[in-house]
Amino acid sequence: MANPANNVPLMDVNRDNLPLREEFIEALTDVVDSGRFLFGPDVVELESEVAAYSQVDNAIGCASGSDALLLAMMALNIGPGDEVIVPSFTFFASVSCITRLGATPVFVDIRPDTFNIDAEKIEAAITPRTKAIIAVHLFGQCAEIDRICQIACAHDVVVVEDAAQAIGAAYHSRPAGSWGLIGCFSFYPTKNLGGMGDGGMMTSLDPATADRLRLFAGHGMRPRYFHKVVGINSRLDTFQAAVLRVKLRHLPEAVEARQTIASRYKRWLTEAGVVGDDTMVLPYEDPNAFHVWNQYAVRIPGGRRDALRAHLSEQNVGSEIYYPIPVHKQECYRDKKYSDASLPETNKACAEIMNLPIFPGLTESEQRQVVDTVAKFYSASNRMVA
Repeated sequence: MANPANNVPLMDVNRDNLPLREEFIEALTDVVDSGRFLFGPDVVELESEVAAYSQVDNAIGCASGSDALLLAMMALNIGPGDEVIVPSFTFFASVSCITRLGATPVFVDIRPDTFNIDAEKIEAAITPRTKAIIAVHLFGQCAEIDRICQIACAHDVVVVEDAAQAIGAAYHSRPAGSWGLIGCFSFYPTKNLGGMGDGGMMTSLDPATADRLRLFAGHGMRPRYFHKVVGINSRLDTFQAAVLRVKLRHLPEAVEARQTIASRYKRWLTEAGVVGDDTMVLPYEDPNAFHVWNQYAVRIPGGRRDALRAHLSEQNVGSEIYYPIPVHKQECYRDKKYSDASLPETNKACAEIMNLPIFPGLTESEQRQVVDTVAKFYSASNRMVA
């Protein structure tokens, strides 16, 4: 169903959820009738289903993707004096989980094509204090996780996958969340697998690690009122699990819809004549990756991104910038005085990136409107230059 106001939203959660409404109501009614709002059977079943989907032996629900990352750091005993390698071009939670525990993030630059951490720059950043690498699978496309794991193994360093935007993605046909010691997922409503509130999940092939994650997520309590470690209260409630189980059943078709939309963008934007190193650079698809397109990220070089965004907004077409400011430049880290010198691609990406609408319910006519609006901007710009 197209937007009646002729607007093209960046995303439309309600539109994507509407076809599943009756399934949601049935699932939520069962939870209400059971009275098991925490630790209900849907939580256990979702954990099992996500583990199978991610091809791991263990999955542990938690309250958010941010908590998943924090719990991973806690379970690994990350703390003062430790260093964790991480990209700065990422959502804040990828880094805050490190600094909240008193450890030091060591920022490594990204690849200019995938926007993911550059695996070949990781080794030079490893020191005797390096305890972990957080590999972020940004926008639905896996980082070079095979190479990252090889480097980590050679230096006896743990890999944690931030797969918050990448459930269903894979590298060399192996799912995101199954490569590192711990995989971290987010079920924020706008994600590919989004709930109706906050929620998260951690995956691991190692049962001992999974047990520690579960312990830390439950106040470090085992048995009840006996606390082995100082954990946090981070539970995935049964309502969210019930909704997510419904959506997980439909995730493959949602991913397929996103891939179709991405293919159309590539074809239509190229046909419109707006693709080029000086105009719009389309997303790169790593041939080793299965891309699930949580975002459709283009580059707008030449300082014209903000003008294009303003033009899109005037024509009622949604867009966003993920991310306008790298984490190392955020106000809360100013006193750390992180150096820019080793992060040129990160800074360039923040200045050029723009994200176009992509969600399963986006119609062809809406997508055509996006492309036509972009084409008109460049046509007008070219006339002004001439």
